[in-house]
Amino acid sequence: VQLQASGGGLVQAGDSLRLSCVVSRRTGTNYGMGWFRQAPGKEREFIGWINWTTGSTSYADSVKGRFTISRDNARNTVYLQMNNLRPEDTAVYYCAADPRGGSYCPYIPDYEYWGQGTLVTVSS
Repeated sequence: VQLQASGGGLVQAGDSLRLSCVVSRRTGTNYGMGWFRQAPGKEREFIGWINWTTGSTSYADSVKGRFTISRDNARNTVYLQMNNLRPEDTAVYYCAADPRGGSYCPYIPDYEYWGQGTLVTVSS
């Protein structure tokens, strides 16, 4: 399984940005897909999760109400829509796949496959 994240860039506070994660997977495979981020000097943190089959989502409190995860089965792509961005959202953003299936999972060690990361910088 390969993951390719893209869409990062430099934006101003209050702006929106959408990240994409293209996943090479076998048709019908149900992955749990997670988004994570790592700010400079900080540990990687969980942002949100989506069940590939049902589209069910769950989010960390820090982004709830501002970030939305969705998926496009036809394109094998998971999206992270980020609205009302803040300087503290500055980080490298990663997508990851949990091949065990559709149960909610916020834990980094449970994700077997990772994208390369895409940098999001939010200026004040």
